[in-house]
Amino acid sequence: MEGKRQYLLDGLRGLTLISMILYHGMFDLLEIYGVHVSWFWRLPGIIWQQSICWSFIILSGFCWNLSRNPVKNGLVVSAGGLLVSAVTWIFMPEERITFGILTFLGSAMLLLVLLKPLLEHIPSVLGFLGNAVLFFLARDVNAGYWGTEAFRLGEVPKSWYQGWISTFLGFPPEDFFSGDYFSLVPWLFLYLSGYFLYDIVIEKKSFQKLMEVRIKPLEWIGRRSLLIYLLHQPVVLLGLEAFWCVKDMLFKGYGI
Repeated sequence: MEGKRQYLLDGLRGLTLISMILYHGMFDLLEIYGVHVSWFWRLPGIIWQQSICWSFIILSGFCWNLSRNPVKNGLVVSAGGLLVSAVTWIFMPEERITFGILTFLGSAMLLLVLLKPLLEHIPSVLGFLGNAVLFFLARDVNAGYWGTEAFRLGEVPKSWYQGWISTFLGFPPEDFFSGDYFSLVPWLFLYLSGYFLYDIVIEKKSFQKLMEVRIKPLEWIGRRSLLIYLLHQPVVLLGLEAFWCVKDMLFKGYGI
């Protein structure tokens, strides 16, 4: 599919971005305005949040193969991550973001430039399955365990958890806090699963046909995902504040 626009990928990215905006809007309603929605903190909310993360990371790994300049893209996304960190550290220190999703995605894009000569020698199916397994085996390293919460294989040595480099890699000290934290381990394995998935499906006629499906509003959003990501949180907060002010004026005294 060299040179052909794979429209559905833009649409899926746009759909994931909308889901993320709605999730963050719900989070702000609960955390800032005290709205009570119990399911948000339980399994349904966890699944919603994880579906957004997984979709972004797998799509980014998949689309790395389509990038004409992955170094430039990686640097731009990394710069976006630094901007988000700087703004939150200055204006929202209680919700500061260190090593967030943009920092991870930018780092993964740049790292794959270095890894590509090695990755080309790995069969696609083996690479996909191997990285999927590694992702689940390392899923809870941030919390100090190998494996996942439901299937723990043992503790990671505590001596690994110290300093900024270890935090970037996936081994944060106990006092580390970030409102959005995506370390290289385990998330790079999920990114690589998306990278290898590309070679598995790209030549399939059914996939090529599927990529021709167009949902233009979602495509428009998907092609501007970085800009929308950078702007969405202040826009959501302004919208919620405006709504709350109007609600207070209209329903003051009615207990709503």
